[in-house]
Amino acid sequence: MTKILGSRDCGNSPKNRFVQDLAVSMECGNPIPEAFDEKVIWEQSSASQMQGKKGLLADLSARPKPATITISHAISHGKVGAASGEVTLPDGNRRRFCHVFEFTNNKANCVAGVRSYS
Repeated sequence: MTKILGSRDCGNSPKNRFVQDLAVSMECGNPIPEAFDEKVIWEQSSASQMQGKKGLLADLSARPKPATITISHAISHGKVGAASGEVTLPDGNRRRFCHVFEFTNNKANCVAGVRSYS
């Protein structure tokens, strides 16, 4: 099971907590299907873009399970949120990540687009 070290940014902010939960679910390869719009766009680099919830969920589900995920920051404002941190894999290798989420509305409960950096 993956050990999660959460951000202090979540405090009393349900939107920040949701952003953190989204990032953790993406990094664990256990995405939250209802959190993504059917036409979601996922950009993993300037040359790589995937459109559609089905492809995003399949790609994320194939990710290796990390040993630890540390969320440094999870923030939101209006229709945008971002989470950054570091993943430690079972072999000890580490990598940093940042996911920037664009939501379909100001409630920030459905992801229209994700830009991922690692």
